[in-house]
This record gives sequence, structure tokens and C-alpha cells, in this order.
Amino acid sequence: QVHMVESGGGLVQAGGSLRLSCTASERTFSAYNMGWFRQGPGKEREFVAALNWSGGDTYYANSVKGRFTISRDNAKNTVYLQMNNMKPEDTADYFCTALTATWSPIEGSWGQGTHVTVSS
Repeated sequence: QVHMVESGGGLVQAGGSLRLSCTASERTFSAYNMGWFRQGPGKEREFVAALNWSGGDTYYANSVKGRFTISRDNAKNTVYLQMNNMKPEDTADYFCTALTATWSPIEGSWGQGTHVTVSS
């Protein structure tokens, strides 16, 4: 299992930016595809963004495409989510997780989450 710790959440005004970080404790981090998910108030957890082990392939939910950027630094065992032009509907708990080769979340690898609030 790969254990994650997310950070970087907070309160931001609409139109503002935040950068989330997710650091893994295992040295095998670079072998995994990684993803960010979020869960808003009263909503199901949803996919936000993902990238492959090298960072060369990235994928985004339509709701964040053009505003959010996922990246990784394998030397630091860290994956990032840069969020720009944020909207109130981006308010949620954000989680990172390791993904299988078929892009499914690996059970037991979810972090504790970091909370983001976007005020209008």
C-alpha cells in the first residue's frame, strides 16, 4: 500500500488559486499512476484529475479542465494539484490516491483529505 498525506487546502475567494500537495511515504511512489478526487457537501466522491507514473499523460474532469493542473515530482514523492480561477462549486474535501494500471483507486491508499472552501 501507498500512504498519502494531503495539504494545502484553505479558504479562497472565487477567481483565486490554491495548490494542493500530496506526499507519499513509500519509495515506490514513482511506479504508480496518481489521482485527485473530491467530495463536496452532500455529494458523492468524484474524479478530478489523474496522471501516469511519469506525468506525461494527464486526465481531467470536464468541470476543471482548463483551470486545474495536475503534476508530480517523483524525487519528492509528491503529486500536486494547481487550482486556478476557482469557483464556489469547487468547495470540497480533496483526496489523493494511488491508481492501478487501469486507473482504479487502490484501496487503502486514500489520504485523509484536505478541505477547500471557495467563497463567492
